[in-house]
Amino acid sequence: MIHRILLITITIMCLTGCTMAPRYTRPEAPIPKEWPEGVAYKEIKPEEAPFATALKWRDFITDERLQKVIEMALKNNRDFKIAALNVDKARAYYRIQRAELLPALDVVGTEIRERVPADLSSKNRTGVMEQYSVDLGVLSWEIDFFGRIRSLKDEALEAYLATEEAHRSAQIMLIDATASAYLTYAADRENLKLSEDTLKAQRDSYALIKRRYDVGLASELDLRRAQTQVEAARESVSRYTQVVAQDENALNLLAGTRVPEELLPEGLDSVTPPKDVSPGLSSEVLLKRPDIMASEHMLKSINAFIGAARAAFFPRVSLTTTIGTASAELSRLFRSGQNTWSFSPQITMPIFDARIWAGYEAAKVEREIALANYEKTIQTAFKEVADTLAVRGTVDEQLSAQRALVEATSVTYRLANERYIKGIDSYLSVLDAQRSLFTAQQGLITVHLSRLVNQVKLYAVLGGGYE
Repeated sequence: MIHRILLITITIMCLTGCTMAPRYTRPEAPIPKEWPEGVAYKEIKPEEAPFATALKWRDFITDERLQKVIEMALKNNRDFKIAALNVDKARAYYRIQRAELLPALDVVGTEIRERVPADLSSKNRTGVMEQYSVDLGVLSWEIDFFGRIRSLKDEALEAYLATEEAHRSAQIMLIDATASAYLTYAADRENLKLSEDTLKAQRDSYALIKRRYDVGLASELDLRRAQTQVEAARESVSRYTQVVAQDENALNLLAGTRVPEELLPEGLDSVTPPKDVSPGLSSEVLLKRPDIMASEHMLKSINAFIGAARAAFFPRVSLTTTIGTASAELSRLFRSGQNTWSFSPQITMPIFDARIWAGYEAAKVEREIALANYEKTIQTAFKEVADTLAVRGTVDEQLSAQRALVEATSVTYRLANERYIKGIDSYLSVLDAQRSLFTAQQGLITVHLSRLVNQVKLYAVLGGGYE
């Protein structure tokens, strides 16, 4: 009974004991409190758009076909599955480490056969000694007086929480990557359509010049110039055919399976734009980003490990205690009077062990590394948001200017073509106008894509997209 009370008391002391880990204080974020301001940035009032973290991804992504593709990715993407399995693994390791705080109850059955020489035998003759025993008890349980095991448990907990936040971050990145790949596919489909239309127009122009050349109204130089435009357009069609196929392959990889044809967009105009989001008034919103929270959990994990390294300087107390039965004959093993018990505490006091000092110094260095990684993660996140805000503040003006450029070059091409047909100008002016129009139209597609992708990117870098 006394042993049982002692065991219960020690258990309560261990479960309620403190650790020797340093007191954790969240470091100051090494970034400005406010978002950057200037000509490149457009003010976004919180009442004009919801916060990214307050908007579910299905509410942010309004295109129904894209929603289905993202659902496929969340279900089938192998990298995302690995991230989820890593969470399960980290949770299991945490449970293992937490179980070290409690004694393990084991049953041990033993059979011993030993030849005893005559000079060691109480009967002064050689013989074979037999012994059978069955014991139930705690085998070498470390009593956590100084919090070493509790610190290791806290370390495992923070590592598990970091892995869980990494899983959240993986979901956000997967949504971002899938939506961006979908929009890129749409843009390249539009580029392919533009190239095909341009090729048709160039062939019609070549046929016209060929007829003029046959009757002596056009020079061979004009004919060859027209032919170069046809070949350049053919190359463009072939190149964008390849790019569209590769875009589809990339989208299939992200989705984890083949995306059905009916879910693929014809062009950017066929995709419903995502909603606008607000970054808020303060950059402190970044501290809730999953990758930053994961980095902070890793910092806390190293902080807890320092507690275990400190506790290693102090004595370790372990306990072995059993109750059971023993007999020299197997048939008498469970008879009355064969009961046994043992109570064996052990104290180990480190006197000189250079490994303990080296381990403690290594733990402190690891904490400085974790702190630097945490601060770098915050700074990287701030840059990502600042970059997307800079695009957001300027892309509408770029889009407006590019549309005006397309309209102007389209008129220029029409006028140059009319002047050539009337014999007022050379075909070189038509070629220049054609190239300028094609380049301007491609630029318009690029800017349009940049605007849509930036909307998705802003939502992701502000921590939106996890459910």
